[in-house]
Amino acid sequence: MRKNAVAGWLLLAPALLLLGGLVVFPILYNAWLSLFDKHAFLPVQRFVGLGHYVYFAHDEEFWSSFQHGLVYAGTTLVLQLALGVPAALLLNEGFRGRNLLRGVVLFPYVIPTIVAVILWKWLLNDSYGIVNYWLVAGRIAAAPVAWLGKDWIMTSLVLTSVWQFFPFVVVTYLARLQTIPPELYEAATVDGAGAWRRFMHVTLPQTASVLFVIVLLRSIWMFTKFDTVWLMSVDGGVSRYIRTLPVYAYARSFTYLQAGMGAALSVIMFVLLLVATAVYFRMFRHDEAVS
Repeated sequence: MRKNAVAGWLLLAPALLLLGGLVVFPILYNAWLSLFDKHAFLPVQRFVGLGHYVYFAHDEEFWSSFQHGLVYAGTTLVLQLALGVPAALLLNEGFRGRNLLRGVVLFPYVIPTIVAVILWKWLLNDSYGIVNYWLVAGRIAAAPVAWLGKDWIMTSLVLTSVWQFFPFVVVTYLARLQTIPPELYEAATVDGAGAWRRFMHVTLPQTASVLFVIVLLRSIWMFTKFDTVWLMSVDGGVSRYIRTLPVYAYARSFTYLQAGMGAALSVIMFVLLLVATAVYFRMFRHDEAVS
């Protein structure tokens, strides 16, 4: 019995070493680094304890970035669900060209982020963008809208992100829809349930668990999204209007060369996500217990 246990641990050792080296060690090192006022490149550091955390508690840039991150993550999550779930329900029905449409829906998710951002910055350009052309030609707007200016840059960022990432919701939700037994819908139809009641009493309960995973993953990924936000604000002087915590952490580390402060911001984001995830799991379990 003991030999089997040793053999089992030996087989697990490579995976545990990889997990420790690629996940556990970076987290612990980052937490240790956040306690020092360290230069990003030079071997200069000074122990400050919790000084960075005290500083960020009163830092206007931190709270502004935190607010932008909440708005960005919350808005994109709601819109991804609002587009992705109906699209998955549609693609679950049988009609001619369904397989082709499924492939088209996946297109935004498989192209590189930089391509998606360049495409949308071209579409939304106030001088030659096709969106402004349609708005003016259709008399919806009297003049071109500065979509990439400070007043509309967050809206443009949300539109770009929703277009790029809603296919994840479609694919994940569609995969669960295809595993629901048809007999459930047949029984509901026999009982006189219409399309809405079938969705509420058959589809929604059957897909609640996958919706839980979708909301959790998309919330985490959108709150920690860096590349799309960075590329949307890389020029034009509008970065502070959409700066989220990941971008702020990058700026502290590689623009201000304050590696300790960047590490502290990473720890703060890590703790925020842990707390939010724990609360979310607790709410989901409570809902399951009630139902």
